Amino acid sequence: MVARVASRIEPAPAILDAARRWLGPVRGALGSDFLSCYLTGSVLRHGFDPRKSRVNLLVVTRALGLDVLDRVAKVWPDDERQPPHFEPLFMSEGQVRQSLDAFPIEWIEIHEAHLLLEGHDVVGSLTVPRDNLRLQCEHELRVKALRLRHRYLANARQPHRLEPELKAVASGFSALFRALLRLRGEEPSAETPRVIERVADLYQLDPQALIGAYLARHGDRRMLPEEILALYRRFLGEVDRLVAAIDVLRVP
Repeated sequence: MVARVASRIEPAPAILDAARRWLGPVRGALGSDFLSCYLTGSVLRHGFDPRKSRVNLLVVTRALGLDVLDRVAKVWPDDERQPPHFEPLFMSEGQVRQSLDAFPIEWIEIHEAHLLLEGHDVVGSLTVPRDNLRLQCEHELRVKALRLRHRYLANARQPHRLEPELKAVASGFSALFRALLRLRGEEPSAETPRVIERVADLYQLDPQALIGAYLARHGDRRMLPEEILALYRRFLGEVDRLVAAIDVLRVP
């Protein structure tokens, strides 16, 4: 087991037990090609709700050719009707190391918050280059802004259709907001609301507009159509402002 990482929390025992049950047949099929399996993502951060979020798993192998994929496909675990539900990512060790410079946001997130379930630790020894971090942040922001605008055009006359989009986008922004703090030389909090507030402060944005999507995802109250539309408009406006800020940001 890896040492405790300050930026993550311990998942519930039921999550760990379910993850090991999921892994059992997969590890058996991989045989000697299995290296390690990790919990990653939101399950290791405050506010995780298994009813709304999937549990991310990273499975690292020695090889990942079609013969290996076929072995795993034969024993692929059916997703349980009841949570937790799992979202696995399979990569060979070579693929992991070759992708570090292409996906710095994702690998920094995994490196700083991962939990080794079984096998020997591959992720703990990684060094993630940050040269491309600003560029990936800008790319991700622009893609998300394009999607938000497209969904707005298609659904502004029926605001209830914007609610699931707002909830879905909130999850994808969490890692991106943490990366934006790292661009400014700060270590992000494990608590997403505090991360959002700090991003708003550093980039001179409206914190209530940014945090609205997070609250929509994690709140239990169903919003009125006019509330959804107002929140969506404010969020999109701040994302556009953030894109402009990152476009001109210069990092050492």
